[in-house]
Amino acid sequence: MKHITRVHVAATLTLAAGLALAGCGNSDNAQPGGSTSSSSMPGMNHETMAPTTAATMTAPVDHNDSDVEFATGMIPHHRQAVEMADMALKQAKSASVKQLATAIKAAQDPEIQQMSGWLTGWGKPVPSPGMSHSMPGGGMMTEQEMTDLGKASGAAFDRMWVQMMIKHHQGAVAMAKTEQSSGESAKAIELAKKIEAAQNAEIATMQKLLNQLP
Repeated sequence: MKHITRVHVAATLTLAAGLALAGCGNSDNAQPGGSTSSSSMPGMNHETMAPTTAATMTAPVDHNDSDVEFATGMIPHHRQAVEMADMALKQAKSASVKQLATAIKAAQDPEIQQMSGWLTGWGKPVPSPGMSHSMPGGGMMTEQEMTDLGKASGAAFDRMWVQMMIKHHQGAVAMAKTEQSSGESAKAIELAKKIEAAQNAEIATMQKLLNQLP
């Protein structure tokens, strides 16, 4: 009986040792898998995630510096044209001059709002109203010229106003052409084409009107 008991105990110890070794082997084999699962999630490919994330975070480019320059310059340019139109509605003698002034104001006021919205959306400052008197070039009138126009009246005002507005429109056409060749924004280029066509037509009208004025 003692011999049988010793054999039974020995067999039990052998079995326990075998199970312990098997457990260690499984633990060793599972360790790489365990470390992999702790650093990544099933179904996730880290090689493809980085480009996707970068593409998502990069905003699409829908405008460039030329578009910003166009809007920033055309807003005060339009504001001065509207100011001149308001002067004509009060001081002009010619009904044709007043009619043209009404058309200019109706067209350019909404365009000022449109371009201001673009600049705000692009994170750029909108020119302040006073800038129309401090920006030379582009066919814009100087502060002294605007003062002289404000002092004129009757037929003298009509002739001075038409001459100034022709020059003013020619500057706007040049700015619009630059935007069409250098701009990126489709909506800004579309407006530039509209401005070029409309103001070229008004230049032709004013040149004829100038020959009819006393």
